[in-house]
Amino acid sequence: MPEGDTIFRTARALGRALTGKLITGFRSTYPLLTRFNDDTPLMGQTVEQVESRGKWLLIHFSGGGTLATHMLMSGSWHIYRPRERWQQPRMNMRIVIENSEYCAVGFRVPVAKMLKPQELARATGIPPPAIDVLSEQFDWAEVSRRLLACADEQVADVLLHQEVMAGVGNVFKSEVCFVTGINPFSKVASLERSQVTALVVESQRLVAANVLEDSGDTIVTYSGRRRRTTHESDPGASLWVYGRDGEPCRRCGERVHRRIQGPDARVTFWCQRCQPMSDGSIVDG
Repeated sequence: MPEGDTIFRTARALGRALTGKLITGFRSTYPLLTRFNDDTPLMGQTVEQVESRGKWLLIHFSGGGTLATHMLMSGSWHIYRPRERWQQPRMNMRIVIENSEYCAVGFRVPVAKMLKPQELARATGIPPPAIDVLSEQFDWAEVSRRLLACADEQVADVLLHQEVMAGVGNVFKSEVCFVTGINPFSKVASLERSQVTALVVESQRLVAANVLEDSGDTIVTYSGRRRRTTHESDPGASLWVYGRDGEPCRRCGERVHRRIQGPDARVTFWCQRCQPMSDGSIVDG
């Protein structure tokens, strides 16, 4: 599943290609999108804004509708010039939005729906800006409150709850826990208030840093740049613990551990020495 930085980059690229331009074509393989377009034609409207909300990508049209898409594991948006050859077969196309300069194609997008303003406002699955780590309206106090409400859950699992803090995925989950020195298997209830604040602050900082690092104004869809949480320029040393099972910790030299965690069986990486349990217990990995 894409992390928040990937969706943010995609939203920026789509925004540059679509915002303020007259729509000259729209089509989709999804009947509900086609029906919406039949009732409220998008051709002739303009795209007012493209934004990310956690792992959702929202395209707002001048007629009041919003196209909400979620990529899950398979979907992606590509941007092409007119008549430029697509990089995926047409059978993978789910959505096409065209203007005089660009053609935005959603390939294998598994979740897509058109929402009216009131439907968007009450859509429980789409996070509000206040809890989106990349939103200018991010409210760390509100996110801290939501995190503390998950007292009986393990920290790393809670960091993946998009209704608590939207935009942190599995890579950043392990990296945030390492940077803050918190064991990912600790219960939220065992944390001090300063540790909760540190989790929220570092989550926002690390995700935002990866967006700002290489987010120029070119019209390209983000396609998987290597994330960086360390200060090393070497691409092979870009992460503290994620994907480094059995390798030496970059801080203390202790072996990095790996373990499957949570109801969704997501992989977690951590250092026993740098991230001890508060009660002194050892988590096998």
